[in-house]
Amino acid sequence: METAKQLFSHRKFWAHRFGTAPFLPMSRAEMDELGWDSCDVILVTGDAYIDHPSFGMAVIGRLLEAQGFRVGVIAQPDWQSAEPFKALGKPNLYFGVTGGNMDSMVNRYTADRRLRHNDSYTPNDEGGKRPDRAVIVYAHRCREAYNDVPIVLGGIESSLRRIAHYDYWSDKVRRSILVDAKGDILLYGNAERAVVEVTHRLAKGDKPGDLDDIRGVALMKDRVPDGWTEAPANDIESASEGARQLAGDTVVRLPSFEQVEKDSESYARASRVLHRESNPGNARALVQRHGNRELWLTPPPIPLSTPEMDAVFELPYARAPHPAYGDAKIAAWDMIRFSVTIMRGCFGGCSFCSITEHEGRIIQNRSEESVLKEIENIRDKTKGFTGIISDIGGPTANMYRMACKDKRTESLCRLPSCVYPDVCPNLNTSHESLIQLYKKSRELPGIKKVMVASGVRYDLAVKSPAYIKELVAHHVGGYLKIAPEHTEEGPLSKMMKPGIGTYDKFKELFDKAAKEAKKEYFLIPYFIAAHPGTTDEDMMNLALWLKRNKYRADQVQTFLPSPMALATAMYHSGLNPLRPVRRGASEKVETIKGLKQRRLHKAFLRYHDAENWPLLREALKNMGRADLIGPGKHHLIPNWQPAGTGLGGGEGKRLGRKHGMQTFTTKGILKRR
Repeated sequence: METAKQLFSHRKFWAHRFGTAPFLPMSRAEMDELGWDSCDVILVTGDAYIDHPSFGMAVIGRLLEAQGFRVGVIAQPDWQSAEPFKALGKPNLYFGVTGGNMDSMVNRYTADRRLRHNDSYTPNDEGGKRPDRAVIVYAHRCREAYNDVPIVLGGIESSLRRIAHYDYWSDKVRRSILVDAKGDILLYGNAERAVVEVTHRLAKGDKPGDLDDIRGVALMKDRVPDGWTEAPANDIESASEGARQLAGDTVVRLPSFEQVEKDSESYARASRVLHRESNPGNARALVQRHGNRELWLTPPPIPLSTPEMDAVFELPYARAPHPAYGDAKIAAWDMIRFSVTIMRGCFGGCSFCSITEHEGRIIQNRSEESVLKEIENIRDKTKGFTGIISDIGGPTANMYRMACKDKRTESLCRLPSCVYPDVCPNLNTSHESLIQLYKKSRELPGIKKVMVASGVRYDLAVKSPAYIKELVAHHVGGYLKIAPEHTEEGPLSKMMKPGIGTYDKFKELFDKAAKEAKKEYFLIPYFIAAHPGTTDEDMMNLALWLKRNKYRADQVQTFLPSPMALATAMYHSGLNPLRPVRRGASEKVETIKGLKQRRLHKAFLRYHDAENWPLLREALKNMGRADLIGPGKHHLIPNWQPAGTGLGGGEGKRLGRKHGMQTFTTKGILKRR
């Protein structure tokens, strides 16, 4: 893998003389207090401004400030006109536009496309403070405000929509968000390297179109430049790895927007190729035709080193919401203010998840010293701290400092997961560094407990009984979230998740550790309904497993096809992009699209709720499994209906209280009946 320029090695921009702002300014009055006549960069975001490293906009803002630039923030502007986008004046370099920490459509709508009426990233949980497709709307308003100012798109909404993509909410394939937003350049992934390089280059007078040599960017071109060799996407499967490595200036041509819009098999092929070209060690540039122009994607960014990660997380964040919000409650801030991020990325490759597509599969780690220093800062400086660190983790709890044992193997690998179908023998699965970090963090003066709330990857945890013992003895508070997602091989193979036997092994080790610690702890298993590859029989078998193990899930998750995920390609195309996609010879995948069937799958997860019994009775009879309807313990649902239920009433909660069932409440807490 090529080396990258050190993140903080650039010569600082002249405006560094203004020093560090207590908060990045959100008003002209704050700019005046700082002595600024203008901003070099203005960041527009769909979230409230919280100056903390868990919020991407704050990271980018503070990083650019450390490079010497004056950065202002326009947070959750009224998008009905361009006037709010002029609040800080005209930026000298560009507008940076992000939808926030979540895709705005995921933020605003449920998996059933119902409008949410709350927003955790908004003061007092108020809904409706950001538009649908926020990046597009904000970019258009920025262009109206100052039509000669470049627009740089970033954040997860842009990152996951960087090529032509299926959009669940409109049920159609949309163009790259760069095209629809009419932006000048898009930065994808955790974009620290790209944003620093782009900003310095623009400050030196480069144009956005000149920046196609920077990793992790997308921009539009009139044509493929001279000197580049095009490799068609349908030739990728047959090309040998050796030949591919010898290809220097090679760009892979994805099927055009017009092709993937009309032909689902072309869409599945584009999705497969995009994911196979995601390793920074061997990925090549991609090009996709949109109308009469070319969308050009450079290879993914080189991951940050540990010293660079430390420096990013140790920037002078105020670690609080902007004072403009007063005493308003911001749920997203309350959730993370006592938590610590120790790593980024995920090599799990779960097909329904977007972490790998955004953060990459190579784990980027902070040092032990940096993490301990942040815990001390929380202890000493964060208002309301009671001695409990609410989480120490990241996208997963236990991938800290895990990596391929051989760097050359890592740089050549194109597999989407390091742990499916089995844990790769080339993967270092040692938990020793994490165990030591846990021990040192809980031994700090003034720290009563360090919790682990991030999801534990249990197929890795079973490799280290010592880790499970440390986790259970010191870092669990009554329950632990775990995500087997399903019990049946059909959906699990499409999710790229291990079989339920691995969960059983983890539970055995967990229960043993809890017994040794003389504590009564429980696991909270999470499951997904209506995932591609799932049949009605699969959901029935999962419901039987839940009842057999005396679980009652009060919160359940229905599959939501998020942009760019491989499972979304399955949902849209009915084909499996985990395997070669060839015309007429692609593996088909059963998809669940009808609202009634999606509700049925969800009802199986909540088999204990009397509201669902009429739907389940009908389905079981149609499936030839009326033998599961009756009054006995071995039946899935009873043959009677409580008064006032099944017609939209709210009763029917009494089943299970007779037989020692476990209930996952709406707050995610496990109770034993």
